[in-house]
Amino acid sequence: MQGTYETFVEAGRQHYQGSLKGRWVLTAGLGGMGGAQPLAATLAGACSLNIECQQSRIDFRLRTRYVDEQATSLDDALARIKKYTAEGQAISIALCGNAAEIVPELVKRGVRPDMVTDQTSAHDPLHGYLPKGWSWEEYQQKAESDPQGTILAAKRSMADHVQAMLAFHEMGVPTFDYGNNIRQMAQEVGVSNAFDFPGFVPAYIRPLFCRGIGPFRWVALSGDPQDIYKTDAKVKEIIKDDQHLHHWLDMARERISFQGLPARICWVGLEWRQKLGLAFNEMVRSGEVSAPIVIGRDHLDSGSVASPNRETEAMRDGSDAVSDWPLLNALLNTASGATGVAAPRRRGRHGLLATLRDGYRLRWYR
Repeated sequence: MQGTYETFVEAGRQHYQGSLKGRWVLTAGLGGMGGAQPLAATLAGACSLNIECQQSRIDFRLRTRYVDEQATSLDDALARIKKYTAEGQAISIALCGNAAEIVPELVKRGVRPDMVTDQTSAHDPLHGYLPKGWSWEEYQQKAESDPQGTILAAKRSMADHVQAMLAFHEMGVPTFDYGNNIRQMAQEVGVSNAFDFPGFVPAYIRPLFCRGIGPFRWVALSGDPQDIYKTDAKVKEIIKDDQHLHHWLDMARERISFQGLPARICWVGLEWRQKLGLAFNEMVRSGEVSAPIVIGRDHLDSGSVASPNRETEAMRDGSDAVSDWPLLNALLNTASGATGVAAPRRRGRHGLLATLRDGYRLRWYR
C-alpha cells in the first residue's frame, strides 16, 4: 500500500507541483496488489478510475473501504470524475469491465487523465488477464482446454491496452508500468515500442532510494492493535518534523484495516530505521507494548531485488539482470544476526529479512 502511495505522491511532486488535488488517476486491476491503488490515490489526494473485470473483487474493495464508489457505466464514471475533480475531492471509483476495451475507448473519446498506470495480473496471461470479448467463465474454461490459445488471446488484448497507454504517453500524460510485465507481454506480440513509457521504479521510486529512503515494516506479535498505535506515536515522537510521514500514519490508522497480525509500514531513511528499531526494542523491554515486535521490509527496497522489468529496470551501469546485491544482502543480514533471512526467486531475485525486537540488549549487537 505505501509503495503505491509513495509512487503517486512522487509523481505529484514531479508533474503537478506537489499536489494531486483536482487530478485523477486511470488504472486497472483490483486484485491482491492492484487493490491498493484506489486507496493509495485517495490518500495522495487524487481521484481514481479503477477498472476491474470481476465484480467480486470490486465488492471486496468496497466492503474494505479501499474503493469509495462503483459506477454503473463508463459515462457514469467519467461524470463522477468530472464532478469530484472540480470539487477538489479525492474519491475512488470502480468500474466493472475489461481494461483492454475501456482504456482504448478513453483514448478514442479524447479523455485525458492526469496519470495512467495498470496493475492487472498481466504477468500471468493464462489466469490473470481477461481477453477482449470473453466472459470470466469462458476464460477459465479455455485456460483448461486451450492454454496456448488463451495465452495468445490475453497477450493480444494486452497489446491493445499497452497501445492505448502509449497514446496517453504521447499526449504528455504521465504514464508508467507498475511492475506487472504488461509491456513485455505486449512486446512479445508485436508492440515494438512497448517500453517507451517507463516503469514506476526508475520514474518515481528510485529517486527515494537515492535519498536513502525505503520501506520499514513492523508486526505486533501480541495481536493487539494498541501496540501498533503506540508504535505509531513513537514514530511521530522520534521523527517530529516529517508531515508527509505523519499524514501517512494518520490516514493508515483511519483507512487501512489490519489483516492477520496488526502491522504497519512507513518509508524512512536508514538513520531513522536504526533509531526506530532501538526505540521499539526499548518499548518491549519496558512493557510499553505487550509482546515482541518483528521488523522487516518490503521486497521493494534498494539492493533487495534484481528484476529487470521492475526494481532494477534502467540501471545506469546496465546491471538490470545482475542479481548480486540481493544475494550479498541476504548473506550480510545473516552475518549481522537477522532473525530470519530468505533469498527467494519469483520474477527476479529477492533478499528478505526479519529481525525480532524482544527487549534484550544483546539483540542490538549480535
